[in-house]
Amino acid sequence: MAINVNTVYTTVLAILNKEQRGYLTPFEFNTLAEQVQLEIFEKYFEDLNVVFRTPQNSTEFADRVKTLEEKIATFETSAAIAVTIASGFGEYDFSAQDPKVHRFGDVEFQNGSLLPVTIEKVSKHELLMARRSQLTSPTSSNPMCFIEGSKIKILPAIASAGSVNGSPVKIYTLDYVKKPAPPVWGFTVGAVGQYIYATAASTDFEISNLDQAETVLKILAYAGVVVRDSEITQAAASQAAVIDQQQIS
Repeated sequence: MAINVNTVYTTVLAILNKEQRGYLTPFEFNTLAEQVQLEIFEKYFEDLNVVFRTPQNSTEFADRVKTLEEKIATFETSAAIAVTIASGFGEYDFSAQDPKVHRFGDVEFQNGSLLPVTIEKVSKHELLMARRSQLTSPTSSNPMCFIEGSKIKILPAIASAGSVNGSPVKIYTLDYVKKPAPPVWGFTVGAVGQYIYATAASTDFEISNLDQAETVLKILAYAGVVVRDSEITQAAASQAAVIDQQQIS
């Protein structure tokens, strides 16, 4: 379940106003919210690496590995991609992929009615060395690829095709973790210039609702910089650090 952007913004404003710390405009909040969401999202992967190396509680609702995997699973997706031929390689530019690619999973290739095969990801040097030998050279049943800039380069160079008599021919599929959409607190302007929350113009946080408290604290920490109050920055950052530690200990 996502985190309601209006709930977070009103909570942040309530704390700032109660302590008479200043005001955070919607423009400032949206900028901070996007940064904080990305920080928490990226931390899912870092925390998963840590908990994999730590003995875990096997209780259903206290399994940290399962919890983190469920948080990440929300962003896992796949898409058929159109591979073309360029400079002797099969090539796909993922910079235009929507939603945006944040982390790569597998690239699969299906040749006609044959079962899909996973394209082995290697470095450019390893692929170039492999194709020099008949024993290790990539084939349609054992393809290889590497990432160069924003492009996936594949050998053997086989372009995507559509279908023949309704059967798929030369289909590529990219599994990846998408980048979360930026949260937006949308608004209209009232008669006296006040900001009025507009649901239709807003985008909720896409990270797990389990991270709502941490989201508020991290935004408050940045808000302290915006309103030039180091005390609230330090207090919020300290509480967020406690939550971080609890999640992996």
